[in-house]
Amino acid sequence: MADVLVRERLVACVNMWPVRSIYWWEKKIEKASEWVLLCKTRQALAKEVEERIRKLHSYELTVIEQWEVKRVYKGVLKWVNEVTK
Repeated sequence: MADVLVRERLVACVNMWPVRSIYWWEKKIEKASEWVLLCKTRQALAKEVEERIRKLHSYELTVIEQWEVKRVYKGVLKWVNEVTK
């Protein structure tokens, strides 16, 4: 998924790390090994990134969060804008 998002220029970078999750699903507690992806993109592409992740992901309910970023180094902003479509 990360490779697709970068290759399609929807995101500039994806940071990934494995996690162990415990959660309620269909009236029971589940435990799973999962991956957290932190995708760096532009606000203008956020909806398209979300739609692409939903198509690529196998889960019925994919957790996708968008966080407000209050400050970004201008060099990083320039890079993200240059490498995304």
